[in-house]
Amino acid sequence: MAIEREAKATWTGDLRGGQGEFDLESSHAVEHEQVTFASRFEQPGGKTSPEELIAAAHATCFSMALSGGLARAGHSPTKLETDARVRLDDGAITAIHLTVRGEVDGLDEAGFEQAAQEAKANCPVSKALAAVPEITLDASLA
Repeated sequence: MAIEREAKATWTGDLRGGQGEFDLESSHAVEHEQVTFASRFEQPGGKTSPEELIAAAHATCFSMALSGGLARAGHSPTKLETDARVRLDDGAITAIHLTVRGEVDGLDEAGFEQAAQEAKANCPVSKALAAVPEITLDASLA
């Protein structure tokens, strides 16, 4: 079953002096979110950036994939907390680092690490980001 999600962005002005906004058209969960050159390449100042949105998408997708994989193996997690850090360097995303801490009864560190590596390799966002030169993972039980 194919699922489509949609977002819309508008930019006015030049790159450094202009500004943009985006809306999450499918869910309307975010509307008129502001983005500027400074919020992307300098300090956020209460605004987001494409890289922060990629980090949020990757952390969420990875957590869902890990939860599903653990449940299929008979170890439904109590809690998974994932942080994704996206590095933008000279106009390119050069690295993503995922950190996950999990509360999973009946599973040892090695089993958790294996499940996390499988989720990293197979979540749809990880697959979409396959061109990123370095995607690392630090996984451990809480």
